[in-house]
Amino acid sequence: MAQKLSRASRPSWPKRAVVTAGMPYGNKNLHFGHVGGVFVPADFYARFLRDRLGAENVLFVSGTDCYGSPIMESYRKLRDEQGYEKRISDYVEENHERQASTLAGYDIEPDFFGGSALEPAVHVHEQMTDEVIMRLKERGVLQKRATKQFFDPVAGQFLNGRQVLGRCPIQGCKSEKAYADECDLGHQFEPEELIAPKSALTGETPELRPVDNIYFDLPAYLDFLKDYTSKLEDDETVRPVVVKTLEEWLNPPQLYIQNKFREAFDAIEDQLPEHVVAEPEGNKSSFTVTFPSWLERDEAHEVLNQGGVRFRSGKALVPFRITGNIEWGVPVTDECGCSGLTCWVWPESLWAPISFTRTALAEAKRTGRGDRYASLDWHDWWCSDEAHAYQFIGQDNIYFYGVAQTAMWEALGCNMQQSTLVANYHVLYMGKKASSSSKTPPPPASELLDHYSAEQLRAHFLSLGLGEKPVSFSPKAYDTRETGKNPDGSPLLARDDKRVIDPVQKEGTLLTGVFNRLARSCFYGVAVKDGDPSSVRTGCIPAGDPSPAARDAAEQAVLAFERYMHTFELHRALGVCDTFLRAANKRWSDASKAAKAAQADDQAAGDDLMRQALVDAFFELRAATVLMHGVVPRGCELICEHFAIDPAVFFSWEHVFDTTDELLASLGEKAGAHQVVALPPRFDFFSF
Repeated sequence: MAQKLSRASRPSWPKRAVVTAGMPYGNKNLHFGHVGGVFVPADFYARFLRDRLGAENVLFVSGTDCYGSPIMESYRKLRDEQGYEKRISDYVEENHERQASTLAGYDIEPDFFGGSALEPAVHVHEQMTDEVIMRLKERGVLQKRATKQFFDPVAGQFLNGRQVLGRCPIQGCKSEKAYADECDLGHQFEPEELIAPKSALTGETPELRPVDNIYFDLPAYLDFLKDYTSKLEDDETVRPVVVKTLEEWLNPPQLYIQNKFREAFDAIEDQLPEHVVAEPEGNKSSFTVTFPSWLERDEAHEVLNQGGVRFRSGKALVPFRITGNIEWGVPVTDECGCSGLTCWVWPESLWAPISFTRTALAEAKRTGRGDRYASLDWHDWWCSDEAHAYQFIGQDNIYFYGVAQTAMWEALGCNMQQSTLVANYHVLYMGKKASSSSKTPPPPASELLDHYSAEQLRAHFLSLGLGEKPVSFSPKAYDTRETGKNPDGSPLLARDDKRVIDPVQKEGTLLTGVFNRLARSCFYGVAVKDGDPSSVRTGCIPAGDPSPAARDAAEQAVLAFERYMHTFELHRALGVCDTFLRAANKRWSDASKAAKAAQADDQAAGDDLMRQALVDAFFELRAATVLMHGVVPRGCELICEHFAIDPAVFFSWEHVFDTTDELLASLGEKAGAHQVVALPPRFDFFSF
């Protein structure tokens, strides 16, 4: 038997909270992984926190990542190959509008969804960028470095990050799609480490030429990050994948060299800076060379290259690049120590949520809605011990948010609160990694809405448990597997086969069947009905205390749900709702049948039983609706409308344990006299 939960052991929550969802690039619309893996979980959590903490104490912000080489390269191809004539800013804004429209289609409602290069956030973001860079400079943690950048001599120009393609040099990485200094799996490296680089412009092998840039001294925070990571191991709110990924980057700088290069290595070893060689263990095909710091490791690159020794790098902290020389980026003040530079897209995207927070607060003040938020000072949301940020991201971005951001926030020295990273594994498609070049490319997120409702998809995505492992999204509507033959002998595809169950619709039965049935039973149960002598048919919620069984079930569901939300086990929180709703529905079914049977013999006695059944059902329906609010907001808010109670009161966790009588008393109403909004015949709160 599961241990009974107690109100005395409820988790603690901050006074104010910021929720962010990883920013999509401004060169495309959202794919289902963006929506299902990041935005739906973030929206669920933000809605829960608004109910739990009060809407004025929660800010959910995100936006389009407008700058950077991926966008420049997509824009260049569109312009050169398809004759697109508008500016790059227009291109980004068009994609931003499509992204915002897709989110709205999924009932995802950030307080602010902007764009780092778009009004009204663009100038706030530029100011934020200046402030962060100058603060880091004042703190003595920025350094100018002459590093090498790829140059295409045939095209006669430096190449941006996405105009160079090669293989990832990081040991153990199998990515065949790496760019100038990062691969598509998020690994960071120096440009000279990229294996087999080719120019995307000409197909030629580019040269490496020195350029000056500004870097953040990330290696100086190694000890801080080690201590910080060790504390996360004991934090139940941090997913194991976050800790594991952080630990991978806190190793000493190492190079891995295949055994076949051992003779060549021995010939030049005395030219290397200080190092230690670890011989291969067992059947390993490479030996390891460890250096005191990244400086010695990088110094060794040239020696090894000249000696014909190929190598791969281990994950380790290296200076984090702040600037770049691409034109499409946030301008960086020359006071940083270099001139004519822009900010590299990754660092500025880390503080973009703060820019969006500042913009949201400024817009609230400008439009006369300053009382919408508990504070209009962004410091009270990001730099206060009373506040906390929850950042929903994909696993590929843990390095940036978990390593680089954590160290930079510490370096700023202004009490920046470290975020809780809610990192999800990949959403697979039909059991495989989603790829637009595959035989069955995944559909855009917006297209899915042609086949399923937003609430179906929201519930399904949340049920996948992406915080624990990669899980396949396999919508039947797109399943082209052959499962048999049609009468004419042509292949029968799974999407047309009535025998094949649609995984996406599994959670829908909870909504359209169980949840919908309980809600309809409550409102139809009290509806005035001509010729029905029952005294409960008054159009009002009956007065009375819920039975001990109903009250205990609701309390345990609330406590379990809250605990799972605290630890970001969102699929288990949804599972609590599923179990609770099914039990409440059965309780109603059994109690109402008994009451109807009794009414046939004794109307008054039967009415008493029916009254208690309805008291329990309304009480449990309200509890379930509060818990499910973040999962399926549209249907839950419709239920609230028929309760005829102010949503701010109905969904508030201040009243989550109240009986219906206690809730109505807090509104100054008399128990048994609160009239609900009558349902039309055959009404559905959830329909697909």
